[in-house]
Amino acid sequence: MIQRIQTVYLIITAILSGVLPFWLPLWSENGNAVYASEALWIAAVFMVVAVLALIAVFLYKNRKNQFVLNRLNLILNLFLLGFFVYRSLSLSGETSVSEKGIGMLIPIFSIVFLALANKAIKKDEDLVKSVDRLR
Repeated sequence: MIQRIQTVYLIITAILSGVLPFWLPLWSENGNAVYASEALWIAAVFMVVAVLALIAVFLYKNRKNQFVLNRLNLILNLFLLGFFVYRSLSLSGETSVSEKGIGMLIPIFSIVFLALANKAIKKDEDLVKSVDRLR
């Protein structure tokens, strides 16, 4: 359902993870920008995150499964963020010139939007439970 706020958050997450890593550089080595499409497993993880977010959009009738799928998506984003932190910390002491790119921040924004979506899903679930008590 498009009118629910968690759907908007999940679509934003899908766009962030499915489109931006291929346009924004993750890091640069010797002046050459490295994008997600150049590292196959990074591109695969970004695409899995985007697909999971889109699948969660269509699970609006089963809020518990939507919540669990978002938690799995959060774990994937934390794994990706951990790799980027490790990569950025290992860049500083090398002899060749390298820089961190703006694309390394994408998992942080995805985590924020997934957490907001989970909060809204939990709020909907609590509302449904409170209405069921009144019957």
